Amino acid sequence: MNSIIILCYIYCFIIGTCVASFMNVIVDRVPRHEDFVHGRSHCESCGHTLKWYDLIPILSYVLLRGKCRYCKAKIPMRGFFVELFGGLVSVFCFYRYQFSIETVLLFVVSMILLAITLIDHDTMIIPDGLNIVLFIVCFVLCIVRNLTVFDAVLGMLCIAVPMFILILLIPDCFGGGDVKLMFASGIALGMKYSLLAAFIGILVAGIYCIYLILTKKVSKKAHIAFGPYLSLGIFIALVYGPEIVSWYINLLM
Repeated sequence: MNSIIILCYIYCFIIGTCVASFMNVIVDRVPRHEDFVHGRSHCESCGHTLKWYDLIPILSYVLLRGKCRYCKAKIPMRGFFVELFGGLVSVFCFYRYQFSIETVLLFVVSMILLAITLIDHDTMIIPDGLNIVLFIVCFVLCIVRNLTVFDAVLGMLCIAVPMFILILLIPDCFGGGDVKLMFASGIALGMKYSLLAAFIGILVAGIYCIYLILTKKVSKKAHIAFGPYLSLGIFIALVYGPEIVSWYINLLM
């Protein structure tokens, strides 16, 4: 590995942590209907406006030892892990797609899915704004990957429509945001990989629900946020869809 590639990985990691830090702001403010563009960051405990050097991704948390510089209140660790995750995902996208537009698009999609995952986990709601932005990015990805109009339309409808029908038949089995999530991502997935994404999401969610029920952490009638599992399935299908489908077909033959 030459020095230029190493520098590219370092650059990707830094950019990834910065974008993930911004996603932390979106996750924190969007559910509260606060301005996430112009509003200044502040400590949730003392309200003190934070300086730029208090907001350096990962580094500030480590140097401050996870505490506010001004009131010494503990800073939630989730922000640190989100920033670290953003850096690692950015490196992964560059590793997977190298110097291509897909590197940028898949990273942006991953960050939108990350925000959807965290907000849905916290509030059981997926904001329409995030689904709209996801649709726009996936539309561009659809063009880059040369999907046919027919496959893109089928991708948007093949999961979203059955989910919508199920909501009509069994209220609260899914959220409206889940339907919109599959619709928005389907334009880049196409029919085959939309089905794969939904299968992965349902499988992982099912395993987690079984674990929660067996450990008696929730009742059988409890609801869980489904967006995080669909987001995982969408990302895996976008990145590894062809390999997974090819492996499955070879397994059957």
